[in-house]
Amino acid sequence: MSSADPEHTPSPAEVAARDVEEKERKAREIAEQAQLPYKWTQDIKELDVTAPIPTNIKGRDMEVILTKTKIRVAIKGQEPIIEGEFPHPILVDESSWTLETTANPPGKEVSIHLDKANKMTWWPHVVKGAPKIDVTKIQPENSSLSDLDGETRMMVEKMMYDQRQKEMGGMTSDEQKKMDLLKKFQADHPEMDFSNAQIG
Repeated sequence: MSSADPEHTPSPAEVAARDVEEKERKAREIAEQAQLPYKWTQDIKELDVTAPIPTNIKGRDMEVILTKTKIRVAIKGQEPIIEGEFPHPILVDESSWTLETTANPPGKEVSIHLDKANKMTWWPHVVKGAPKIDVTKIQPENSSLSDLDGETRMMVEKMMYDQRQKEMGGMTSDEQKKMDLLKKFQADHPEMDFSNAQIG
């Protein structure tokens, strides 16, 4: 039986190999992200970047440029901490940056808040060219899903369902809906020929 066979059940060895592969991928991803001069986190709607800076630096010593598609964060006269093009646009008016004092470790950091223009997209990285994370592996915590308003939550759940279906080679919820509608229509109109009907 070939592994392309949909009836194929992976053997324990295949499952173990996949687990090892996944652990290696995750370890590589963590190592790559740790090399960056900044840390970043995101949820479906926004993204936050922090970078440590020397304690003697004041706001006026910073050069922070945020446009719809680009970012540049640097201490004036020094190499940028982060510079490049976003993978997706941001809402500039809703995005901001601050200098914050950190307790652990004691020091300062520049904190950049980016509001995503597309509230339904996970970003693989902050700027193009930086190491990517595998966005298909992002699992929003259930608690944060329940915090979303009904409509947003349904969209996120639909996206997660569609993503899983795609990975398994199944139909997305939209395709499934079209198929169900077509079946219902066929049942209501047995006199019509649907043999050449296309879904999609």
